[in-house]
Amino acid sequence: MNLDLTAILAQTALLLALSPLLTGLIRNWKAKLQNRRGPRVWQPYFDLAKFLRKDMVISEHASWVFSITPYVLFLTALSAGLMTPMVTALAPMSLLGGALALIGLLGLGRFFLALGGLDPASAFGGMGSSREMTLSAIAEPAMMLAIFTVAIAAGSTNLSQIVLASQMPGWKFLDPSHALAFAAMFIVLLAETGRLPIDNPATHLELTMIHEAMLLEYSGRYLALIEWGASIKQLVLMALLANIFFPAGLAAHTTPAAFALGLLFLIVKLAVLAGAVVVVETTNAKLRLFRVPDLLSAAFILAMLALVSTFLFR
Repeated sequence: MNLDLTAILAQTALLLALSPLLTGLIRNWKAKLQNRRGPRVWQPYFDLAKFLRKDMVISEHASWVFSITPYVLFLTALSAGLMTPMVTALAPMSLLGGALALIGLLGLGRFFLALGGLDPASAFGGMGSSREMTLSAIAEPAMMLAIFTVAIAAGSTNLSQIVLASQMPGWKFLDPSHALAFAAMFIVLLAETGRLPIDNPATHLELTMIHEAMLLEYSGRYLALIEWGASIKQLVLMALLANIFFPAGLAAHTTPAAFALGLLFLIVKLAVLAGAVVVVETTNAKLRLFRVPDLLSAAFILAMLALVSTFLFR
């Protein structure tokens, strides 16, 4: 489990290249289910290139916090991705932290994004930041409890160790505790990525925006980094959900054939999760803002029941 520069570069390239494709796939499938033509699967790549070429318009009220936020958000999402097993069971930066470090990195990015929304003194940015921090206070504990449910059985909070333990004989897949934790993590995934029924990533209606309200003042290169970081975060959370609860196909050897097979399994699992997200978004309307904490509280309760059941049925 040493820090391998080649593995770090390879997984970084995978995160940067695959994350916009996953976003485009979800948008395209959602449009197809709604009987619309929709954007092309590779449209996010063109959007990122367009934003990177555009000039930035920065509010006169903005400080250094506004300028540093896109870089912090992008780097924290990328660092969290390097701590997550994706193609192989051993994450490139697993020695630098486990589940708590990953959740902390994502929380740091969210904190700076909320500050970035508040900094230009925009009314909508402040509203979005307030809503984001309110919901994260429920979503983050639910995520921690869901991961701890699997970590207890593995005897470690290190994500690579959890995946390695799940590949050993005697590991129980889809037992009640893991099923409850998976359901809680899926709800948290919808909240962390701003998906329906919690948030609508396609809306710009001021009274209902959460995540998009914090981005209204960003443009050009800053907006590209934020959008790219959000796509990487979505990929990391989906890979975490897929590989912790369904670790089948992760490469156990360093041969090219093992890596190719692991990448194929990762793409299949991400496609299945993306399809589940699309179905949930298409079949559900956005909840009223004051109903969203009820859904996240249900995820917290599911995660708590999953954690308690690991002690009752060991």
